[in-house]
Amino acid sequence: MKQSNKNDIAMKVSNVSIAANLLLSVLKAAAGIIAHSSAMISDAIHSASDVFSTFIVIIGFRLSAKEADKEHPYGHERLECAASIILAVILLIIGLEIGRSAVQTLISGSIEEIKIPGRLALIAAIVSIAVKEAMYQYTIYYAKQIHSPALKADAWHHRSDSLSSVGALIGIGGARLGVRVLEPIACVVICLFIVKAAGEIFKDAIDKMIDKSCDDETEQKMKKVIENEPGVRDLVLLNTRMFGSKIYVDTIIAVDGDIPLTDAHDIAEHVHSDIETNFPDVKHCMVHVDPT
Repeated sequence: MKQSNKNDIAMKVSNVSIAANLLLSVLKAAAGIIAHSSAMISDAIHSASDVFSTFIVIIGFRLSAKEADKEHPYGHERLECAASIILAVILLIIGLEIGRSAVQTLISGSIEEIKIPGRLALIAAIVSIAVKEAMYQYTIYYAKQIHSPALKADAWHHRSDSLSSVGALIGIGGARLGVRVLEPIACVVICLFIVKAAGEIFKDAIDKMIDKSCDDETEQKMKKVIENEPGVRDLVLLNTRMFGSKIYVDTIIAVDGDIPLTDAHDIAEHVHSDIETNFPDVKHCMVHVDPT
């Protein structure tokens, strides 16, 4: 897929995400204030953070799409990973703050002072779960299509918001049934979900920044492509590394040492072309030839 098409898809998904999050954050904040629900207000803050995080995704994606230049000969793909790391940090801070406030309420022993939330908070939680899960499915679909770590991080932000709304729903429902302690407990559960999502996003981004190899399934497919190339006697070495959302490949092939140099070069060129054709995420493939 062309980079321009990837940019168009990322922008479309991001614009939908911003619109949905703005509406949800206003809805949940209003419901939390009117219905006296701390869990719903915490959930509204989480949704509002999604708007900011999506702007970070947009900036990261546009910067990563810049062409290679003299100072950055390998391109700017890792800037997308940097955007994912910023998202992870934002999620972590929000999650810990929500958890701190809830634990403080539990420790203070002021459970009986918690107002019983109104029905509006319950309705807002149900709407939020449905919308955010739909947004997760929508975003993760396109993240996989264009292999974007930043868009994937934004999708998990939607999922964490959906899960936090589930916690809010349980807390609000329990409080309305008379078990008031369930609302601050729900906030603690929301905190755990958010922190877990932040950790997964952070790990995925770091893996892509430290030249981790691509997945085993992709490497096995590459090996088959190379070994099936006419003239290749053996695959001596195959190394891959992730550079942001792109893959760099270094391979050594063995060919007949008695054939002309031009023929050996043609075989290497065919291997190079086949790898880049069959694996669109490969940005660069280096083929070294060993005579046998």
